[in-house]
Amino acid sequence: MHAPSATTPARRLRRALLWLVALALLAWAAGWAWNQPFMQTPRMLWRVTRMPPAQALPVPVEGVRATRIAATFGAPRGRDRTHAGVDIFAARGTPVRSATPGVIVSIRDGGLGGRQVWVLGPGRERYYYAHLDDWAPGLREGRSVLPGDLLGFIGTTGNARGTPPHLHYGIYGADGARDPLPALRAWRPPEH
Repeated sequence: MHAPSATTPARRLRRALLWLVALALLAWAAGWAWNQPFMQTPRMLWRVTRMPPAQALPVPVEGVRATRIAATFGAPRGRDRTHAGVDIFAARGTPVRSATPGVIVSIRDGGLGGRQVWVLGPGRERYYYAHLDDWAPGLREGRSVLPGDLLGFIGTTGNARGTPPHLHYGIYGADGARDPLPALRAWRPPEH
């Protein structure tokens, strides 16, 4: 008859050390993977979802000052809707740049906005860039963007046909659209 084998203190120590080595290797592998280029989008999503909503934003249209943008948020649009953003007028083809860090969650061509880009940014708000003439070369859904990254070019697509070229710029949070103009007017460029 065999006696039940008792776990010796040395065996328990060896087992505990193996577990610690395995955990250390897993932690190292996770840290290595997190810093690799293929994790850029998850890192950006982690970053922007932890940020508060932006209270000061640069104008996303190159060369346009916030003082030139009319306060049209909430203005009537037809019989059944209101303007859920601001229109930023500029010459056709003027570059449109991301105002925030974020991740491109949608690139569409259709509906009222025509050619449009949606960026998930700080505070889980969605930033809407509409009526683009064209998108930036290589733009794709799932790509991380930083403030100033090129998204597209001013145009008149969607229901903007027949109007002067402009960008419809909107910000949408959990409670719906908010007026972007106060944040655009609050922006102060960083000093060099």
